[in-house]
Amino acid sequence: MKYDVMIIGGSFAGLSAALPLARARKKVLVVDAGLRRNRFAAHSHNFLTRDGQEPSAIIAEAKQQLGKYSSISWLNASVIDVQAMNDHYEVFTEDENNKRDLIQAEKLIIAAGVKDDLPEIEGLTERWGKSVFHCPYCDGYELNLGQLGMLYSGSHSLHMALMLPDWGNTTLFLNAAVSIDTIEPAILEQLNQRHVKLDTRKIAKIENHCDLKFENGDQTQLNGLFVSTFMRINSPWIRNLGLDIDRNEYSEAILTNATKQTNLKNIYACGDITRSGGSVAFSVADGAMAGVAVHKSFVFGG
Repeated sequence: MKYDVMIIGGSFAGLSAALPLARARKKVLVVDAGLRRNRFAAHSHNFLTRDGQEPSAIIAEAKQQLGKYSSISWLNASVIDVQAMNDHYEVFTEDENNKRDLIQAEKLIIAAGVKDDLPEIEGLTERWGKSVFHCPYCDGYELNLGQLGMLYSGSHSLHMALMLPDWGNTTLFLNAAVSIDTIEPAILEQLNQRHVKLDTRKIAKIENHCDLKFENGDQTQLNGLFVSTFMRINSPWIRNLGLDIDRNEYSEAILTNATKQTNLKNIYACGDITRSGGSVAFSVADGAMAGVAVHKSFVFGG
């Protein structure tokens, strides 16, 4: 079966892209593997009218609203390969039962999201989204000005550590990764002005709610720990397409123009996979832009 548009990824960006296309009566297929980036979080914040709601509830309501548009179809599966043809793309999918399909679409919107590579500290992964976070705008307020930690994992951690004192008493845990004398004096002065404490001890594991246990036997209790993850494009087929991808110290992102078009004809991208940082609000805005731009491309070319 051939579709006008296939949207790869059915989370906030992908569903937002689907809406204007459905309202323009385009034949759309949304392919989703059900692995939202924020599936570990109990609540979502910074999205007007939905502040504090469960991410899964927001997604469920979005799908319900999209369900009234008959031109949208859904497929619960993962994309495993994409091949460019003369006038369309052939997309190979596989579902949880290993059933494979070949689907054709004239245009693609990639909203597949990213994977957070977490630091390898015992107990950290189990607390991801519960007491270990990456975004203070999303989770900082609920920590009630308590004891906060920032785990060093690169220069971006210093930037984050300077922000965190607005949400609580902040300690930057260098975790024996760097010594204090390797940090630029100007940054050290900024940290001092923001009353950020520095701790050089190596963390052995995290226990209970967010208790850090150090290799020397010491312990400290935190209300929350923040980490700068590496946001990785986790789909090999994306790398094989020939898309322009920006890479830096803490992220990979597909490069697009202002209307979310990539360097490849008829392929657009939106959401966290196009940003070095993300939020529900940003993803929804990106998706809306991509959906409108794709519809206009049917009319005006591009």
